[in-house]
Amino acid sequence: MKKRHKQKLVILSMVLFVLFNAPVLLLFNSAENIAGLPAVYVYIFTVWLASSAASFLVFRKFDE
Repeated sequence: MKKRHKQKLVILSMVLFVLFNAPVLLLFNSAENIAGLPAVYVYIFTVWLASSAASFLVFRKFDE
C-alpha cells in the first residue's frame, strides 16, 4: 500500500475520532425519533456505515 493510501486511512480515522467524540454526539442526543429510533442511534449507525464504505473503497481502489 502506498503512502498516500495510508494517509487517507489516517485522515478517515481522525475524522471518525471527531465524529464519535462526546460534544458531537451530544448534538444528536434529543428526544426526536427517526423511523422509531432515537436520533443518536441513527447518527451512530449512519456514521459507522459511511466509514465502513469509505474504508472499503480505499482498500478496494488503492490496494496495490
